Amino acid sequence: MSADDSSKPFAFICGADDFLVGRLGKARHDELAATVEDEFSRETISGFVNTVDETESAIARFRDSVQTVSMFGGRRLVWFKDVNFLADSRTGNSETVKTAVEHLQSILAALNPAEVAVLVTAAPVDRRKSFYKWCEKTADFAFVGAATPEAAMESLAMTALAEARTLGVTLEPDALQLLLARSGANTRFLVSEVNKLAAHANPSAATAKSAGGALVITEADVATLTPNLAEGDFFEATDAFFRGDLRATLAALDRHFFAGESARPVLASLQKRNRLLIQIRSLATGGRLPDKFAIERAAGAYGRYFIGVTEKTDANLFSQNPWYLGKLAATCKNWTLKQHIDHQIAFAEAFETLISRPKEEAVILRELAIKCLS
Repeated sequence: MSADDSSKPFAFICGADDFLVGRLGKARHDELAATVEDEFSRETISGFVNTVDETESAIARFRDSVQTVSMFGGRRLVWFKDVNFLADSRTGNSETVKTAVEHLQSILAALNPAEVAVLVTAAPVDRRKSFYKWCEKTADFAFVGAATPEAAMESLAMTALAEARTLGVTLEPDALQLLLARSGANTRFLVSEVNKLAAHANPSAATAKSAGGALVITEADVATLTPNLAEGDFFEATDAFFRGDLRATLAALDRHFFAGESARPVLASLQKRNRLLIQIRSLATGGRLPDKFAIERAAGAYGRYFIGVTEKTDANLFSQNPWYLGKLAATCKNWTLKQHIDHQIAFAEAFETLISRPKEEAVILRELAIKCLS
């Protein structure tokens, strides 16, 4: 995508991740703004809508903006930002919106790039729709991020590595895998954490010298500084529990309840982790060593039983990050399969107790920890 491709009537940036699309869109807008000196000739129109009527209104505002003549006779810049009515959604699939999008296409097709520079940023988008395919052929086009759910993890890894490279630091392979496991699918959080870790990797010139001039983000850095967003804010108690450390588990629960938090998210985190560990332990009992590579090989043998389960879920071991599973496998060795099943039963009983004794959440979880770990 060029900074100012006059052979194309407009620029179109899209993708599944609104954060990545918005960031690239901002950079492209800044490039185009440099060619439009008059700040009053630059306008941003929001394309974020919730209803059919709002969609029609947004397109009408965009039409009025691109048809407005600059007060001082120069070129204008219009950014149609945060467009979300091109998705596979109830609003996006309504007949009224389809007609409105056809009108939008006619507006874009009639643009004179010498008079008005137009940038459209949209996320998410339905790549099956004719408007998307028309933009791909007609516009100065860019698709950001993964095109399919299967490529999402690779896309997140590339985003983290690119951000680290921009900041002048290197991510160790294990550090990258742990960061991805803790970030989940939250790109905004991932990029923010890379920036935070990069600052930590460069506290002084002495550190840079000791690393041979290369600043490195290590696995220990990520483990110390990055919260486990994929499991919420409850991973401390969960980690301590599955290490079999009763003292640390009780201390983590005390901190959790001192902050005024609820018991149910902690219990949900314990159940989620234990479901994965039951599956990992089953592989180990079946003669497959519970490590990252064994799990990857097992996916080839057993993955077919999860056909149709496309989303990431703790009910499907093979939908998880292999590196993360390899880490969990180390704690799995502390327990037998029967103990994991007993834990799951205890978690269910604790949930029932929470319903009958709703004002004793802290006591109930402490009782649960003591029962399972004593």
